[in-house]
Amino acid sequence: MDSPTRDEDLADFLARAEARLARDPPGPDDPTSNPRGDHSLEPDGSAVIPPPPHRRAAVLVPVVARESGLAIVLTQRAAHLRDHSGQVALPGGKIDPTDASPMAAALREAEEEVGLSPRHVRMLGYLDPYLSGTGFLVAPVIGLVDREARLAPNPAEVDAIFEVPLAVIADRSRYELRMRVWQGRDRRFYALPYGERLIWGVTAGILHNLAERLEFGPPKSHL
Repeated sequence: MDSPTRDEDLADFLARAEARLARDPPGPDDPTSNPRGDHSLEPDGSAVIPPPPHRRAAVLVPVVARESGLAIVLTQRAAHLRDHSGQVALPGGKIDPTDASPMAAALREAEEEVGLSPRHVRMLGYLDPYLSGTGFLVAPVIGLVDREARLAPNPAEVDAIFEVPLAVIADRSRYELRMRVWQGRDRRFYALPYGERLIWGVTAGILHNLAERLEFGPPKSHL
């Protein structure tokens, strides 16, 4: 039997998603497209923004309702990968020419990486596009995952699958603003510690945008 609290949390989440998520992704030339990115964290506007054309990518933000509450499914990338090895990530990757939409690309990648069948996902909408420092314009898609879905990491790409409570991700006061030198310049980025893992960079930025767009909790000052 579903608990009243979980049902209420799910109903609240779905209502927020219905009201605040985009149904269609903005195109690369859409004047309403305002990509988020680590560059937006630089207070003096000194960040170097990768020039267009940007490479297109999509990620799935998988939300699942557990007995303990809502959670988001994340992965730890395989240690042998050339790019971003061992980092925490959302399922996703490059958009192929054969993908009908960013949503289709996110679902395809999620099935490849963690065995999530598209039939177990109810698509809810898009967050703001996120521009990475390496020039990828990422379309984040939120999907509600059936509790019955069985996930398994593809060892070629993923070392582990784990879940983080939505209450943690939605609490913007938990996010830290960190800085590192990248390509000879100081670069700020969001980081979200969770247990022994650190969610940071593009993944943390997208999750922070989720908390902003769905209006969970007060913003944290960058000062």
